[in-house]
Amino acid sequence: MNAHGGADAAGHAVLFGLDPLWLSTILLIISYAILLTEKYNRTVVALIGAGLVIITGLVSQAQAIAAIDFNTIALLTGMMIIVAITRTSGVFEFVAIWSAKKVNANPVGILIVLSLVTAVFSAFLDNLTTVLLVVPIALLIVEKLDVSPYPFLVSQILASNVGGTATLIGDPPNILIGSATGLTFMQFLINLGPLVVVLIIVMVPIFIFLWGKELVASDDARQGIMRFREADSITDKKLLIVSLSVLALVIAGFIIGERYHIRPGTTAMFGAAVLVLASTFGATTKVQTERLHSALIEVEWAALLFFIGLFIIVAGVEHAGLLNILGAELMKFTGGDGALTAYATLWLSAIVSAAVDNIPFVATMIPLVESMEAGLGGAAQLEPVWWSLALGACLGGNGSLVGAAANVMVSGLAERAGHPISFVRYLKIGVPFMLFTVAIANVYVYLRYFL
Repeated sequence: MNAHGGADAAGHAVLFGLDPLWLSTILLIISYAILLTEKYNRTVVALIGAGLVIITGLVSQAQAIAAIDFNTIALLTGMMIIVAITRTSGVFEFVAIWSAKKVNANPVGILIVLSLVTAVFSAFLDNLTTVLLVVPIALLIVEKLDVSPYPFLVSQILASNVGGTATLIGDPPNILIGSATGLTFMQFLINLGPLVVVLIIVMVPIFIFLWGKELVASDDARQGIMRFREADSITDKKLLIVSLSVLALVIAGFIIGERYHIRPGTTAMFGAAVLVLASTFGATTKVQTERLHSALIEVEWAALLFFIGLFIIVAGVEHAGLLNILGAELMKFTGGDGALTAYATLWLSAIVSAAVDNIPFVATMIPLVESMEAGLGGAAQLEPVWWSLALGACLGGNGSLVGAAANVMVSGLAERAGHPISFVRYLKIGVPFMLFTVAIANVYVYLRYFL
């Protein structure tokens, strides 16, 4: 597409005859700059940016709707509903208390166990939901032990982003990449899972080195935790069984459905509907409606609308040809070398994702990477670049408090609990940890795809 292709593609004139390439680029930069300041609600900013892309004629309304990845929206919505209903059974509190008691309420042991729980849950639920579930429990345990909450909060951020890297549904950037490319749940697990296992193993001694000496609790405080009865956390055994059964079937559906071209978004929404029905089966219509409404209230609608706005903003620069130009420049820089392109994508993604939210960055990068397919020699040669983008974005998100949605969530929960996390203090741990894990990822990409 040429630089002025946007006006032709949209089928009508761009406002005041402005150059589509420059106009779309300016709107993108302004939107991202405002998002970076964090002074305005990011959903509102994204929707205003999207509205301007349509109003100025960069894309038509039909093209804007076509640009929205409804598979991503459906996948996120379905999983949010499933988790919202499952949470009411008390299963997540049960796991956290049971885990704490298994290490005799030793603060370091609890920190490690909760980090492992978060990493695993982040892979199979999603990291944003996981920290929302685990962090309040961690804060409760910390209060009872009378130890600093800071190590627990920071370890939750780091573990959630590492664990979420492993699967299609673990981290929003992976959902975006998988939906755009058709890469499957099993492909994500097979390609990224082994590295995540290595990173989790490496993560444990790092946490012990960082916080092992300062996390000491009195015997009385530890006994207080040991007196917790995890069984009391389960408020509805029937709902627990039904919820876990549906969740297991949905994950199986992600794997099996790939053979029959059933997209993950369909599986998640179908599973959510089945869970609402199964959890209220035999109840009155009023009870069924109340259960549905309570689940829908838990859905992060602001996050979903943020995604929709981003899709449309990115469509503006894509139609105008900016991403093709940037893709060609990147190919020129790497000389069309697949390995160098993958490494460049990995480090670029990591560094930028540490500075800005990785979701809008990946939404912009996807069509840019797609534009490099011909230059690299086809879809097969492009696949390592996709894995590098996923690794860079997910692991790079650990670099700062604004790098990933899970980070922002933990920071908000911490502030609400009276334990705000200093942006600069976090950087001192987040940046080295991010650089170390991305370096390991670089070695992995080389050994796995280019040796």
